[in-house]
Amino acid sequence: MEYKNFDEIFNVARKAKKGVRVAVAAAEEEHVLEALMKAYRESIVDPYLVGDEKKIRALLDGLQEEIPSDHIIHSDDMDKTAHIAVQLVKNRKADYLMKGIVDTSSLIKAVLDKDNGLSTGRVISHINILNIPTYKKLLGLSDTAIILRPDLAQKKDIVQNSVDALCALGYEKPKVAAVTAVEKVNSKMQETVDADALKQMSLSGELKNCIVEGPISMDLAFNADSAHIKGYISEVTNNADILLVPEMTGGNILAKALSIFTKATSSAIALGAKVPIVLTSRGASVKNKYASIVVASEMVKAD
Repeated sequence: MEYKNFDEIFNVARKAKKGVRVAVAAAEEEHVLEALMKAYRESIVDPYLVGDEKKIRALLDGLQEEIPSDHIIHSDDMDKTAHIAVQLVKNRKADYLMKGIVDTSSLIKAVLDKDNGLSTGRVISHINILNIPTYKKLLGLSDTAIILRPDLAQKKDIVQNSVDALCALGYEKPKVAAVTAVEKVNSKMQETVDADALKQMSLSGELKNCIVEGPISMDLAFNADSAHIKGYISEVTNNADILLVPEMTGGNILAKALSIFTKATSSAIALGAKVPIVLTSRGASVKNKYASIVVASEMVKAD
């Protein structure tokens, strides 16, 4: 099933009641717990909360929520907290990870630990999956939070990470728009050279289960009339599933602008490890945190 919006994902997850296990690193934050407990009440997830036990219990009391005592694991050191959460997954006591108030760098360091982590050999990248009211389906946007200025090899991993994530949500062959300022290769604009190289990788099968178009400008990616006027023929036009942005800053600005001006709901997930990692910002709303939790749970179920 190819999910077109978050409501479809939420409804399937609520009916399935799978109770996918999630290990939360530094769970002592009100909005994190509020989103988690909503998903817990709906039997979508079964949370394991790692962090300061007193603070976690106090916040749960304030929310009038409770979970089994053995689902709270005390740790008052952030690096240790990240390690414990990762080990829960590694030891198959949890199915995926979620970042609480631990620093992203501490959590990623634990994930990439050579001996005790969850590395696959790919780079860890970030995707925003957006439910935009004015767009006909979900839209992935990557990388918006981890890799500042990716080179071609990193972009290849970012694309494959993103494609695999969309495939887990029912998309058979996601269409990727490698967006740049222009739609022609320009040797002075490295992002256009990289976009063309990624397109060739998809044509050769080096990038799997996807169609990559690039370089392509935003207007051509989403406006069929503009594409027609410019004679740009592509099945990605007005049908993109994933936007690959040239660098993180622009992608981050675009993701936030879409959320603000289109009232889009966003799920934020780190990819490239053995399991998804819910990686929302501290300022993310409960609604966006909840969406991230449910979307990650569906990705795990697909595995």
